[in-house]
Amino acid sequence: MKILTTLILICFALNAQDEFFQPTKSIGGYGELHYNNSAIGDADATKKLDFHRFIIYYAASFTEAWSFFSEVELEHNFVNDGEGELELEQAFVEYRHNKGGMKAGVILPTAGLINEYHEPPLFLSVERPEYSKYVIPTTWFANGISFNYKPLDGLKLRVALLEDLNGEGVGAGFRSARGKGYKTTAYDLTKNFSAEYTGLPGLRFGGSYTMNNAPINSDPDTTSNVKLMEIHAKYVANDIYAVFEYGNINYDGTNHTPSYKSSGGYYLDLGYNIGSILNLKGKLMPWFRYSDYNRGTNDDGV
Repeated sequence: MKILTTLILICFALNAQDEFFQPTKSIGGYGELHYNNSAIGDADATKKLDFHRFIIYYAASFTEAWSFFSEVELEHNFVNDGEGELELEQAFVEYRHNKGGMKAGVILPTAGLINEYHEPPLFLSVERPEYSKYVIPTTWFANGISFNYKPLDGLKLRVALLEDLNGEGVGAGFRSARGKGYKTTAYDLTKNFSAEYTGLPGLRFGGSYTMNNAPINSDPDTTSNVKLMEIHAKYVANDIYAVFEYGNINYDGTNHTPSYKSSGGYYLDLGYNIGSILNLKGKLMPWFRYSDYNRGTNDDGV
């Protein structure tokens, strides 16, 4: 009788929770119109105007724990003859708990600061840092599943299992090896391990390790093997803006000799908001970036 009473009370509590929960749906998005005026050496400046991205979000919460999120992106205004891209960049079901959760569908691996969180206000400059193109191939999305756990306040551990990379696209980096969820293989699965700490005001610090034996032309016996290690830190508080990211990729192969042994690099952003000094309501931030990266070195270090 005691056990039955306890079960009835638990069921009542769950039903009461569902009774008060109101399912929600939301639509959002953003766009990026870029103007670039650049010159290298004595060459004439190039001037370009490009609607680089247009993104639509759709999200729905079914219960306090279960929800769905999706993101569709159009790049460069149109898609025609290999120009422009229309992509389903995210589409996943998510379960959230106060100590962790999971995602399954089209998801983003945790690699660097910008891959998961890449809205324009979250980084300086018109274009994303070149590090986030040639070292970490942002935006990197894939079919897969992830699990996260929060052992203590401010610390998040995450493991993701994703589709294979396309081994034939691995070379000077692996940007061209992203499968983007299109008829991808799952022989080895890309393993993505990450840790993130946000327990101090304004600070975000973490790192990740990702590896995959990427089948070449869908052949699991001939692979281009990729190992990406990266660390990152961001501090935004007290009118200070500081970012540092470092990443390194190692290459080898199975029945295949890669063109390069490694690639990688880093960048540093520093800025200071002088808006408070000038009594402005918004932000006015002079800043600079220093970046150094290589897209591939061989045994001779070249």
